Amino acid sequence: MTTLERTTQIHEPVGHGLTRVWDLHDVLWEGDTAFQHVVIARTEQGVSLFCDNDRQSTEFSQLTYHEALMVPALLLADKITSVLVVGSSEGVVCQMAVAAGATRVDHVDIDTQAVKLCAEHLPYGYTPEELARAERGEGPVTVHYADGWQYLVDAAGGDQRYDIVLVDLPDEREEEAQHNRLYGTEFLTMCKAVLAPGGVVVTQAGCQTMWRNQTLLTSWRRFTEVFGTTAYYGSDEHEWAYLFGRADEVADPTALMQSRLPGLGYRPVSIDAEALAGNSVPPYRVRHQA
Repeated sequence: MTTLERTTQIHEPVGHGLTRVWDLHDVLWEGDTAFQHVVIARTEQGVSLFCDNDRQSTEFSQLTYHEALMVPALLLADKITSVLVVGSSEGVVCQMAVAAGATRVDHVDIDTQAVKLCAEHLPYGYTPEELARAERGEGPVTVHYADGWQYLVDAAGGDQRYDIVLVDLPDEREEEAQHNRLYGTEFLTMCKAVLAPGGVVVTQAGCQTMWRNQTLLTSWRRFTEVFGTTAYYGSDEHEWAYLFGRADEVADPTALMQSRLPGLGYRPVSIDAEALAGNSVPPYRVRHQA
């Protein structure tokens, strides 16, 4: 794609008949990987990542997004030694896990090129040098360029168990998409099977707004079918919701997370005890769906 053909706007679908328009001031990279169309560009929110026209992260808000995804899992898990990350190409949650005390982080992503592009162009997450070390398995993080489904199949047959299994993918789509299978009940059951005792499965579960909440509604039903405990966190400063599952039953997951917050090795900048309390109640339509 030549410079003259470079995109100047991204039209991001946010619901039926609704589109959000992003002005791109400077396109750093645009093209097709083996799995998706990727745009990395400067916007009013800083350097931003788009995959198939969906905003994945921006320099301005990525830390709020990634903390809402990872911090409740760090607090809900009984240990933070081993972590499995599926997706999340930027690598931010892997860095958080290490900061919190994890000594083994397996990062699985099917899109090799996207991970490398993020390290090259994004001012957050992996640097190219950090990614190269992780590709070689030098240090606590090891990157595996593999299909997440197959990785879980193989892991279930092995001895390695994880304190946290984190799945961070684009929204489940109504149309056919290769990543849809990583949202289903079968995949959640596979994630549960590789948990260590007291471990947690977490997924990005979609948007809590009533005009874009189908992924959240469906994910809530699946989690409550698979796990003994399902906890919710809806970001109060972003538009995304997250679900956390433990195989066993925890009487008050919010109170447990609040009690562990002062001792957490990673110090969040967008979550405190009040946020944990205020953002842990699922939306009305999720709790009362038929």
